[in-house]
Amino acid sequence: MARFRSHVLAGLGLMAALAGCDRRSDLGPVTVSVIGEAPQLVAPSRRSIGEPSRQLMQATAQGLVRFDAAGQVEPGLAARWIVIDDGMSYIFRLRDARWADGEKVTADAVVARLRAAIAPGSRNPLKSSLGAIDEIVEMTPEVIEVRLRSPRPELLKLFAQPELAIFDLKTLDGSGPFEIAERDRRSVTLTPTPSLDDPPEAGAEVDPRETVILHGERAARAIARFVTRQSDMVTGGTFADWPLLDQVEIDPASLRVEQVAGLFGLAIVEREGFLAAPEDRAAIAMAIDRAALVEMLGPSWQAETAILPEQYESARPPVPPAWISASPNDRRLAAAARVAVWRAANGDPPALRLALPDGPGSNLVFARIAADLRAIGLTVERVDESADADLRLIDMVAPHDNARWFLMQACRLCSEVPSFALEAARDAPTMADRAARIAEADAAVTADAAFIPLARPLRWSLVSQRLRQWTANPRGVHPLNHLRADTN
Repeated sequence: MARFRSHVLAGLGLMAALAGCDRRSDLGPVTVSVIGEAPQLVAPSRRSIGEPSRQLMQATAQGLVRFDAAGQVEPGLAARWIVIDDGMSYIFRLRDARWADGEKVTADAVVARLRAAIAPGSRNPLKSSLGAIDEIVEMTPEVIEVRLRSPRPELLKLFAQPELAIFDLKTLDGSGPFEIAERDRRSVTLTPTPSLDDPPEAGAEVDPRETVILHGERAARAIARFVTRQSDMVTGGTFADWPLLDQVEIDPASLRVEQVAGLFGLAIVEREGFLAAPEDRAAIAMAIDRAALVEMLGPSWQAETAILPEQYESARPPVPPAWISASPNDRRLAAAARVAVWRAANGDPPALRLALPDGPGSNLVFARIAADLRAIGLTVERVDESADADLRLIDMVAPHDNARWFLMQACRLCSEVPSFALEAARDAPTMADRAARIAEADAAVTADAAFIPLARPLRWSLVSQRLRQWTANPRGVHPLNHLRADTN
């Protein structure tokens, strides 16, 4: 920890004097740092995809639809679409598009990629949200139909996600809006995909301002690059690296904070010992001081106690935990009493293993949670985010406004009642029936204390003044072709 902090101070502290007013040239390429591993083309149904690679796939392999600057859906490969049969069928007409090698994108290739995402062996992270899809069929070389078992009004937002990018399986190249011009070990240079309606003249040079240089790198390096005016944007920032910003002086206009729709809390991933009973799991939820937790990081972070941040398609408002009306002190007393009862019957409970990502923000969160649980008689051991654990911090942005997505993510290890309720919601034949089943599932997952909500997910970016089209949005998506006015 000491070596990490001194390294950060050495890497960032020397940059503070260079921050000042954010004035950068608007003549050269747009340079973007995404916090994470080096960007690479990835088949999302075969392996996990990090944030830099998500940005790259979104930029080079658009889906049927794609996101605009505000996180809303706009045409991608599909020039237009209609929804028929009371929301049970989506029909897409493809525009004229080409792979990077010049071959035409046809409906059969699109169908193959979407079928791969929902195939039995798929590892696509959106697969569980696509269970309502019954068939994906090619109607003509330019038209495909997606048939559903039950209506899904938010389906288009899933099709806009990079996990459902459409690409050539042999090369992983897509149809734009950018194509890869150069790449090295840590970065990729992107240029706009040539227009088929107005193709450039042979040998014509690309306007440097339309070029994007995409880096994937550690948060400290990304911040240092921005502060020294070697980049125009840092994106992908989370609570884990937020405290690094305290080490530099940044123009307040450049710092953009988003509290996106999603989940930030503790998933119960082991149900033995003290975590076996819902009333004891609820004791942990009662003990954590959420107000103190969010105040530590400071950017008006919003605490949460319910799994659903909004009603969405549920028939009832979000269900709060049973203890919500108790004062913080009464919650702590009740939680300590539960621990005392368990200890009297079973002896001292073993330390709870809490899995967290690396980073100074995680250090603060762990210290807060450990102190709160120590106050009621429980000890906590921190483990790596990929290690076996009892509690695992979940920090996820929702891919669409769908109550069942939240409940499914919260119900990673649930009892039979909430599991059956979620299955019933998935299979509900009408929207009214689905709304009722969602409300039942919300109540069941909350009563099961399967997940401990703490706050809204926090996302931050550093954005230079030349990127005037950057727009905060609930998805936290910032497509590279929508950073400047001259989009493609």
